[in-house]
Amino acid sequence: MKYDFDTLVNRKGTGSYKWDSSEIEADVLPMWVADMDLKTAPCIIDTLRNRVEHGVFGYVSVPDAYYDAVISWFSRRHGWEIKREWIQYTSGVVPAISAIIKGLTQPADQVLVMTPVYNCFFSSIRNNGCTAVECPLVYENNTYTIDYQALEQCAANPDVKILLLCNPHNPACRVWTREELVKIGEVCKRNNVIVVSDEIHCELVMSGHQFTPFASVSQEMQDMCITCNSPSKSFNTAGLQIANIICNNTEWQQRIDRAINDNEVCDVNPFGVAGLIAAYNEGEEWLTELCEYIEGNYNLVKEFFSKNLPQFPVTTLEGTYLVWIDCRNTGQTSDEITRKLFEEARVLLNSGTMYGAAGEGFVRLNIACPRSRVEEALNRMLPVLKAL
Repeated sequence: MKYDFDTLVNRKGTGSYKWDSSEIEADVLPMWVADMDLKTAPCIIDTLRNRVEHGVFGYVSVPDAYYDAVISWFSRRHGWEIKREWIQYTSGVVPAISAIIKGLTQPADQVLVMTPVYNCFFSSIRNNGCTAVECPLVYENNTYTIDYQALEQCAANPDVKILLLCNPHNPACRVWTREELVKIGEVCKRNNVIVVSDEIHCELVMSGHQFTPFASVSQEMQDMCITCNSPSKSFNTAGLQIANIICNNTEWQQRIDRAINDNEVCDVNPFGVAGLIAAYNEGEEWLTELCEYIEGNYNLVKEFFSKNLPQFPVTTLEGTYLVWIDCRNTGQTSDEITRKLFEEARVLLNSGTMYGAAGEGFVRLNIACPRSRVEEALNRMLPVLKAL
């Protein structure tokens, strides 16, 4: 490989939420929070270094080059043609989702989610006075599918105003196919439900799978959808605080813009802007190698569990770098399992209960790190999981 993903980077003492939280002692391997222990693309580092050397970091006026980079990236990689006036920038995908819910719902409205799903969906819904409605995905043969009959029943409730779609799906590891997205859209269209598609993991796709932006499926889907994306997961730049809301409905844009300003997330910083431009204009080669490396890590995990812990099925990873492990055969809760792994193996994973009731019995393992760290984590976990 041209790029180095094997070198261990010491993140302790850098103010890292993942590594420097109060419970993370020196001997703990944190394999939880969804950021990477890998340096970002050299083009981004060089761009940010040049920006730092300028020495003045005042308020930002987002340039044409920013919008051009977003439009070009999604056109050439995903065949999705975006217009500049559809793009609203903000400080992150979670603030974006919260602003959308605030702008397009009333307190006591309901927001539909397909679980297990990203835990911040629940807080964004709750914080805006709405109620989450869980439609469980179907888990079979180490993968998830959608129960369209159940989805229809949930969407038919007139109090349901929004479907929060996770594509690719965290933590279920799915990259939804075009056919699946069409069916989701048909259900929502029949029931007048707006689709808000969180596509933050859209570039982290394994071989044999293809990401499709929901809004790119058809004009009809574009008209009923609001998309949230960011380079932050794909390029490990979450701390740069930049994301985009993409929507072609002028009324919705105005309501979202009002909510963005109400929530005081209308300003971004110079490093986020510069980092996005560099990532989308120059980072494609690095990203290709990153996905190959993550897939190698996943294959290592899958083979390790198949050989040593076959009673813990590993969900097929189509996208993201978050491995979802089925621990239900132990008869213990996700919280109990993660507690034992933390206390006895000194490995910190996410408990499946964070992701809704359908996550019970599962744990989530972040493999976006040097392969030697994945190996160390697996070897630490082995005796604890065997004892279960």
